[in-house]
Amino acid sequence: MKKNARAMRIERRSKRHKAQAALSLTSLMDIFTILVFFLLVNSDNPAKLPDTKVLQLPASLAEKMPKENLVVMITRTDVLVQGVSVASVAEVASSKTPLIKSLATELQYRSGKVPAPLNADGIPEREITILGDKGTPYNVLRKVMATCSENDYSKISFAVLKGGKKP
Repeated sequence: MKKNARAMRIERRSKRHKAQAALSLTSLMDIFTILVFFLLVNSDNPAKLPDTKVLQLPASLAEKMPKENLVVMITRTDVLVQGVSVASVAEVASSKTPLIKSLATELQYRSGKVPAPLNADGIPEREITILGDKGTPYNVLRKVMATCSENDYSKISFAVLKGGKKP
């Protein structure tokens, strides 16, 4: 079928004036800039330990940066797990038992959410970081460590301030 002159003219004109799709880079750059700022502000930095005014960490020559894991904080007055108070230091120090029941309950609750990784012998091992004030009594620290070990938190790390004196 032969096209008439008018149909051919319309076809030529539509080829000449065909609209090209344009990509607006300005709006994409705005979106990516906002996304980058959002990710920078909300990113978790495992090297940054919880900030607290009531805790003075001991100094050390440690070179390793801390990993992101569960944090037990021992202040002068309280024992905290991820910022939640579970016991007071006075009652832990006066307790005759080697374990802290309220700490054990909180650790079991937190460990129930994620299965524990197994070591080469098939024993469950979890990692935990203890932030203890420089003046924390040893018997309190020992009870916290024993409670952590009993609840499959056998990889215990202590938080310290980098920059101690070299021997």
